[in-house]
Amino acid sequence: MEAPTTIALAVEQYLEAVKMARSLNTSRTYANAMHILVDVLKEHGMDPQVSPISGLTENAVVWMAVALKDYSPASEQLYLAATTGFFKFLAAERLSEINLPRLDLLRLQRARRSGQRLPQFPRNEIERILIFVTDFTKGLSDNSTIRLRAMRDRAFLITLADTGLRVHEACNLRRGDIDWNEGRAVIIGKGDKQAVVRFSTRSLSALKSYLSSRSVLDGSSGHPLPSLPLFARHDKGAGKKVKPITTTTGRNIVSEYVRLALGDDAEGRITPHSFRHYFVTTVLRASGNLKLAQELARHASIQVTQRYAHLSDDELDQGYHDIFEK
Repeated sequence: MEAPTTIALAVEQYLEAVKMARSLNTSRTYANAMHILVDVLKEHGMDPQVSPISGLTENAVVWMAVALKDYSPASEQLYLAATTGFFKFLAAERLSEINLPRLDLLRLQRARRSGQRLPQFPRNEIERILIFVTDFTKGLSDNSTIRLRAMRDRAFLITLADTGLRVHEACNLRRGDIDWNEGRAVIIGKGDKQAVVRFSTRSLSALKSYLSSRSVLDGSSGHPLPSLPLFARHDKGAGKKVKPITTTTGRNIVSEYVRLALGDDAEGRITPHSFRHYFVTTVLRASGNLKLAQELARHASIQVTQRYAHLSDDELDQGYHDIFEK
């Protein structure tokens, strides 16, 4: 690849590199950041179409930070990350003399910090969803595809709530991953790290009921049972094959039962990750042990777990009235 001579060409090459390594959404975000940077450079007398890339220094990060003050802190951080990524790209490709320690310092000094927001815990609503899906399976025909799908959905939702699994981790499970006697599974989780996940009695029971209903399909698959997906597709596209559900299907399962159990207004308010929030707060409410919750949730930092260790409004109301209304 020919070395770019202008800022505009360097931006183009940087975005091509981002596109190859990052998701579509990330690529779009970085492209937006570069559009803003180009405008900022023009305001400071540099024409990206003709200005040589060798003349660009990390000082432009300061100009960018000033231009982003009208954006939200979260957007500012994203766009500054994209901008500093661009300068690191220039340094790595030896296209400009970039002082990398100063680059990081400028970003830290100039960027605002997003205000920390407490995670939302729709505890009662998630419990209503779990009750709904359990009742929903009771009135269905034993041999219908609808029942099989409902049994899967019940097992999937209870598994999310009682294990703290991320949606992609649950979708990737195989039957052989679970030690049914120990009630555990060894998974490859976030950051490509191996981890042990525990299953509750009710999640194991729901899984066994689902797999029992699926026994004919699994038995005729021609594959060893341990190699089959724990959660399978039950649609015309899968046919008689046992194919794993995708993360999109996992999210659709949550959306469907949020709508059915709580109504259209609740759709989008509860996501698969809400079930992980539910798991962490359930552990904390029952044990009060922050370290235990961190380990079970597989949080890399205990600061992440601490965000869940606050009292609910109902608990605060009760505590207040116990003190002042005696």
